[in-house]
Amino acid sequence: MPTLIATADPAFAPAAVAEIQAISGQIVAELSPGIWSVQLPGDFFALAEQWRHQPPIFVRHICPVQTVLPLADGLAHVVATAVTHFAPLLEPDWPFSVQTRVLGELDIKPFDINKPLGDQLAAASGAPLDVRRPFQILSVVLAGDDAYVGLSLTVNNLSDWAGGVRRFARDKEQVSRAEFKLLEALEIFKIDLPPRGRALDLGAAPGGWTRVLRQKEQYVTAVDPAWLHASLQKDKGVRHLRLTAEEYLADYPDTYDVIVNDMRLDARDSARLMGEYGRYLYPHGLALITLKLPEKRYDSALDHALNILRQHFTIAGARQLFHNRSEVTVYLKPKSG
Repeated sequence: MPTLIATADPAFAPAAVAEIQAISGQIVAELSPGIWSVQLPGDFFALAEQWRHQPPIFVRHICPVQTVLPLADGLAHVVATAVTHFAPLLEPDWPFSVQTRVLGELDIKPFDINKPLGDQLAAASGAPLDVRRPFQILSVVLAGDDAYVGLSLTVNNLSDWAGGVRRFARDKEQVSRAEFKLLEALEIFKIDLPPRGRALDLGAAPGGWTRVLRQKEQYVTAVDPAWLHASLQKDKGVRHLRLTAEEYLADYPDTYDVIVNDMRLDARDSARLMGEYGRYLYPHGLALITLKLPEKRYDSALDHALNILRQHFTIAGARQLFHNRSEVTVYLKPKSG
């Protein structure tokens, strides 16, 4: 029986598989593109704790497999058996959630499992069902002829969201979908922006990241030759410099609490530019950059870019997020001293 199920962006499958193999994990089967059942030599929770402190870049989500139930017996049997197995294991004082993923061509919806299983587990265990802020998660993955089921704490799974699929509600004031990338990065790296901080947004247009920073009460200098969205042009908390990032760098920039960079540059060029801006980051500050990776040889481009960044910053985190495309988001802090 596999130990866990791991998930990644199919475009970066080779890198995710390498991360799994680096911890001596053996791929049992590919259940769907970018989703694998994995056998570990040891305990799921030992790996989960290791990866909680030092997360992989490309594997987005893991969940344990503690029992495998045949779908041929019907969903009602799967639910009843899961309740029998896992209700005694739930902490009654901690909220829980059921997260179901259906892979392949199965004519089943996640709700078909989540609703009856969640209700029956709550009744049998006394634990409160809370899909928004669970402390413990029963993961159910339906693939082929089987249901893979396992219980873990939310912090064990690399992401709070099933498969690492983090959805944000689109609001009518949204400037661009790039806003989701910054929101997800702030969440997954657990970043609290400084109150009324000074933020620099490199390559800001049309202003998606600037808008998020303003929502977080930052005073933003947006650097881009192109115009920002009309809503941001009226915002007194935004200073728009119609310059390239290179031109502003030559013009003795101010010093900032936060520097963000979502520029469409080669990862290595973007890292070099970010390194030059490192001197304009306060010692208590932080920076975020998305590294755009080529379709081929992305591993060497990423390694090169990260090595450039290490010359100027401490890398506090690097993840291939759900809202990233062919890129990796890197969380940076100034080097101490």
